[in-house]
Amino acid sequence: MSTRKGLNSRFRPPRTCFTCGVNAAAWTWPAVDYCYDCLPGGPFPAPPCERCGSKNYYSQGLCDRCHPGSPEYVGSCKDSLAWGVYRRHNWKCWQCRWWSSHYPVGDCLYCGRHVTVGDQGACRLCLENARRIQVPGRPLDFEEGARLGLQLFFANMAPRRKPKQPRQSVRAARILLAQQAEEISDWEQPALFDLAPDPDVLRELTTAQARDWSWRTDGIVFEHAERFGWSKRQTNQVRRSVKMLQILAPEGAMTIRASEVIRLRRYDSDSNVRSTLDVLDAAGILIDDRIPTIDRYFAGKFDQLPDTMRTQLELWFDIMLNGSRIPPRRKPREETTVRVQIIGLAPIVTAWAEAGYQSLAEISPAVLVDSLPEESAKRQVAMLGLRSLFAILKGRKLVFTDPTSSLGSYQFSSTTPLPLEPAQIRAVLGHDDPAIALAVAIVAFHALTNLQVRNLQLTDISDGRLTMPDGRAVLLAGPVRDRLARWLDYRAAKWPNTRNPHLFVTMQTAPRLSSPGHQFPWKKAGISAKALREDRILAEVHATGGDQRRLKDLFGLSIEGTNRYVDTLEHPDLTTPT
Repeated sequence: MSTRKGLNSRFRPPRTCFTCGVNAAAWTWPAVDYCYDCLPGGPFPAPPCERCGSKNYYSQGLCDRCHPGSPEYVGSCKDSLAWGVYRRHNWKCWQCRWWSSHYPVGDCLYCGRHVTVGDQGACRLCLENARRIQVPGRPLDFEEGARLGLQLFFANMAPRRKPKQPRQSVRAARILLAQQAEEISDWEQPALFDLAPDPDVLRELTTAQARDWSWRTDGIVFEHAERFGWSKRQTNQVRRSVKMLQILAPEGAMTIRASEVIRLRRYDSDSNVRSTLDVLDAAGILIDDRIPTIDRYFAGKFDQLPDTMRTQLELWFDIMLNGSRIPPRRKPREETTVRVQIIGLAPIVTAWAEAGYQSLAEISPAVLVDSLPEESAKRQVAMLGLRSLFAILKGRKLVFTDPTSSLGSYQFSSTTPLPLEPAQIRAVLGHDDPAIALAVAIVAFHALTNLQVRNLQLTDISDGRLTMPDGRAVLLAGPVRDRLARWLDYRAAKWPNTRNPHLFVTMQTAPRLSSPGHQFPWKKAGISAKALREDRILAEVHATGGDQRRLKDLFGLSIEGTNRYVDTLEHPDLTTPT
């Protein structure tokens, strides 16, 4: 028993040389803990391999290819049983290494082995055999592949089923798709019934041979993947989503609606809708029928109004968003401005409709004044919306008089900035999320606005200095530099392939070049950038005694903005009685 154990231990991975610590020990049985280069009295030439005669001596009289304990020893893959993997790769081929990081371990439904199992419930050995006998145009038949016998294969030699298109063919594919979409854009046959497909059948059909789109859109997918640094998983998600869309599309259709892409979430929870929309839009085959958020918001606020009043508000809404080229001309406004004015108008106009008014032409100055809210902040927002509304309606001759013109100029009162509790700021500065900690530190120490923080790019920070768009150089504080290093390490580990030049990235912006949303990361932090910036400026005001020139140069404030903070020095509610 001991003799057999000793024979088996001869070909286990040997220990390293006692002297150099690099080469393997020359012999395991009997034990010689030196390599031939470090043997006492040496170096000595190593003998050839006893099996193949190779000069690449490893240990126990064998070379690195013949010794079972060598990292270069060749064997079979543990999962797919493919021949040609090495011990140094943990006995796994490249495809199975990828599978083990994306799929769970379980029992294969077809061969019964306990290995890594894919989405179809089959291991990779059964998947390759099903592909081997697959009939073009038909889905994979795993049961038939297992019934005929599992054919082994060589590792790391599976050909690419869909070769990557060269770059010069990407533009040609886009032009061809645009021409075909233009030819059939004059007619469209709507579907008689809208039936949701079976998700299991749809998943099986995606493994069948592609129709006409895959070879054309794949070039654009690979172009986006290289340009924006997509991972292999995201690239495969987009390719699978495009294939599902062409299966769901009617026969002969060459365009896809955005609503159909969004509907993919019902059938495949792993689909990447946003990146799929980008690819289809770049290919020129996307019909964007999505309703903008601002339109849904407007409809939800004014849907129950009388027809005449709603028509007047729709005209105002259209001119505010798109502008007007006919006199009186008007430039389009930002969606944020329109949303704020809707907030001020909605309760007042709804109250007029409930009071029995059918048109805004019936509103008199007295009725308008009585409808204004008592609170100063809400009153200001309501006045802005009402002035804009009646000015547009008067210019289009939909009202006889502008009831806001008799009110004269309205003096808007400014709010008084207030400091925050130091304990609240310290708690957010030590947040576990590195993005929140860095954003809060930048605003707390250097009083940047939310827009400036979102638009910061990696090239704006160099040698501990932040270069602002106006040319000002800001020396970053020590706590900011510490949190910056922590965030950059997290960013590099989380999104190593991202090409986004912005300092802050999210799951949505990492595969793109856009900046994060206006709520990142303040919604999760539980504190607003505006309040934090005001606290920082107030601290500077009280530290410098209200030096207006210094405040203007340091924070880029206007004269009115500077006076708003300087006035806090003599504010009766903020002064400490002596």
